[in-house]
Amino acid sequence: MTFSEDEIERYARHLVLSEVGGPGQQRLKAARVGLIGLGGVGAPAALYLAAAGIGALRLIDDDTVALSNLQRQIVFDSADIGRAKVVAGAEALAALNPHVALELRPEHLTAENAAALVEGCDVVIDGTDDFETRFCVNAACVAHGVPLVSGALGRWSGQVGVFRGRPCYRCMVPDSPPDAETCSRVGVIGALAGVVGAMAALEAIKLIADAGEPLSGRLLLYDGLAGTARTVRVAPDPDCPVCGQAKAVRSKAT
Repeated sequence: MTFSEDEIERYARHLVLSEVGGPGQQRLKAARVGLIGLGGVGAPAALYLAAAGIGALRLIDDDTVALSNLQRQIVFDSADIGRAKVVAGAEALAALNPHVALELRPEHLTAENAAALVEGCDVVIDGTDDFETRFCVNAACVAHGVPLVSGALGRWSGQVGVFRGRPCYRCMVPDSPPDAETCSRVGVIGALAGVVGAMAALEAIKLIADAGEPLSGRLLLYDGLAGTARTVRVAPDPDCPVCGQAKAVRSKAT
């Protein structure tokens, strides 16, 4: 895979970076990343992935741009209010980097279409804000062997984790919390979305370029109000309905 003169100059800071270089940049160019949601996490992540030279971005979101989104979803501007997020987002990403192929999927991910939406992706970033959708994304990624980067935020804190088979996201969150908070109800500081979205994009880039140590089986917890961060390990759950030992035994039996 070769680079045009434009690409060589565009990715110059990657090409001289020992952990990326030409081979890593080629892997980025050959990769397809699925973005589930162009919201607080997905919007800034999409910008950094496009800038990094990911070959194809699959944008999955059935929502439209609202005025309240603009406080943190920086891929959009005021003229985009009322437009489909995947359409408005694709225009901004194409303007940033015309070398990136953009696949628009204006769909709400469900248990029925999750497999088709993640199939063919090298990495999936989930930035959705409801647990049922997260569970569907996780199950599809486990079934297809696709690494999952999960990002979440609220108020002043955020988290990013990488799940590659076992443990999976469902090991960490076995059921939907009954008192789950949403940004619309409790609020969120806008710049936090940039921090978490950039972290999610960075983990995807590391996975694809085979650079450093991704957060596989770990969760990075960031406290923006205190300016602190810590990392915790996610233990495999033997009773996990998605990747647990009981699930494997049942699969072999059938």
